[in-house]
Amino acid sequence: MRNDKQELINNIDKIHTTVLGIDRIRKNLNLTITDVVGYCKNKIMSKDCNIYMQGKNWYCEVDNIKITVNSYSYTIITAHIQK
Repeated sequence: MRNDKQELINNIDKIHTTVLGIDRIRKNLNLTITDVVGYCKNKIMSKDCNIYMQGKNWYCEVDNIKITVNSYSYTIITAHIQK
């Protein structure tokens, strides 16, 4: 099983999401910006980001935000504010 967080960082350019994903992430994180994927990539690349794999997904936790990325397609599935 792939679990080296460097793999996600090395493939940061592959990270994307769907139109519905953009709307879901924007709503969940209360964002008004248009570049939701860029926002998530910046969070993932942050030196303080805790990246780990669980099952088929990467989880990226930083600044009270948890971003879920599919480990095979590099699709951002969702993002939530952690309570």
